[in-house]
Amino acid sequence: MQNKSNSFVGMKKVLLTGISGFIGQHCAVELLKNGYSVKGSLRNLSKVDAITKAIQKEITPNGNLEFCQLDLLKDDGWEQAMKDCDFVMHVASPFISKIPKDENELIKPAVEGTLRVLTAAKKTGIKRVVLTSSMVAMLGDIVGDKNINHNSWTNINAKNATAYLKSKTLAEKRAWKFINDQNDEEKLELVTIHPGPVYGPTLSNNLSGESMTTFKNILLGKIPRMLKARINMSDVRDVAKIHVMALENKSANGKRFIVASERAYAYQELTTTLRYNGYEKVSSKVAPNFMIKLLANFNNEMKGMLPYVGKTYSGDISDTIKTFNWKPIAFEKMVLDTAKSIENVLNG
Repeated sequence: MQNKSNSFVGMKKVLLTGISGFIGQHCAVELLKNGYSVKGSLRNLSKVDAITKAIQKEITPNGNLEFCQLDLLKDDGWEQAMKDCDFVMHVASPFISKIPKDENELIKPAVEGTLRVLTAAKKTGIKRVVLTSSMVAMLGDIVGDKNINHNSWTNINAKNATAYLKSKTLAEKRAWKFINDQNDEEKLELVTIHPGPVYGPTLSNNLSGESMTTFKNILLGKIPRMLKARINMSDVRDVAKIHVMALENKSANGKRFIVASERAYAYQELTTTLRYNGYEKVSSKVAPNFMIKLLANFNNEMKGMLPYVGKTYSGDISDTIKTFNWKPIAFEKMVLDTAKSIENVLNG
């Protein structure tokens, strides 16, 4: 194992992939607040200024934020980027709910990228990788499972298993295989984090991501009927917090953690909360299941919703609470903080 130069000056450095994303930016802030130095990876360094400004809204980096150019589909630069790092936080992964023409558009970068990160981490003596997975990697046979926990896996051959579900499941399974196949004494450690749908305040004012686009359209009354579905929902601030706490918590090694609300919430509960708090454009009507299923025959975005139509997926977060002595942000606070953040962006 290589000596890490920064460890001698008392500050540990984390390579953070996906720093330009919604979760990635919050992870960068949380890392800096907890005394870590951050090296964020980007496919395109033209985003550096915008990301830096977003992070500076929450904390002044004081020279502890740097960037490097890396691509999940290319080998170039990964080992070099990790040489002076102690940990890796692998957040980057493609996410679109609609069905792509070729499912490998999602699956290939997710699986190959994860393997590329782990291979470089192993070679450069990284101690632990924290990987962003998802509750969608835990849906069983995709028929509605009330007992999702750290032992649950999505059956990628099940009916309605979308490209996104496959990408997250296959990437995580490949990661655990890599970890379990190690046969030397200095073993790379892995922790996986599993959020549900992720909401919360934006740092960058960028509402183009899947979650923020949906929430924005709900606020503007552009979604007349909500999907009938229940799942644990996640506040991005909680997701970032547990990513950081998982870096050095000894009890976390080798485990999968659901980071979400204590119970599953219906999307109608989200809209009802908004209407009760004065968001009059929001519709609290629910779309009949048959309507979504019918539209899915003609619309790839609706087809992407089929794993959830009329179903409840309830995750057990007790192990996360116990391991990290953590309590999730209240559902109402998450909803209203998200709404306020989007309002601020829309109002300039």
